[in-house]
Amino acid sequence: MLRERDWTVHRIGEIFPSDGQDIPDEEWIAHGLEQGWVPLSKDGRIKTRDQEIEPVRERSAVLFYLDNQQLRSTEMVERLHHSREAIHRAVARGGPAAYAVRADRIDRTWP
Repeated sequence: MLRERDWTVHRIGEIFPSDGQDIPDEEWIAHGLEQGWVPLSKDGRIKTRDQEIEPVRERSAVLFYLDNQQLRSTEMVERLHHSREAIHRAVARGGPAAYAVRADRIDRTWP
């Protein structure tokens, strides 16, 4: 649905087999960052795990996560699309940083 709204999206399942279930988070994050992509996760705890956040720190990158893992797909899309300009501004500022994508805004939550 984000692609329908002119977002460029690279799903983990398009890169790694089994939708990336056997790939450690730090590996898919590093792979995406090496491609110049901005990682998006549904798991906000990722920012608290040193090994998983290390690729973001090493590359002074930016990571986004949805602050509610229980959202329906349409709600996830609406949240992200509503915050599109704020997300672009955060990426332009650089990192390292992690941002929660909330219903009405994004908030920097790490470091």
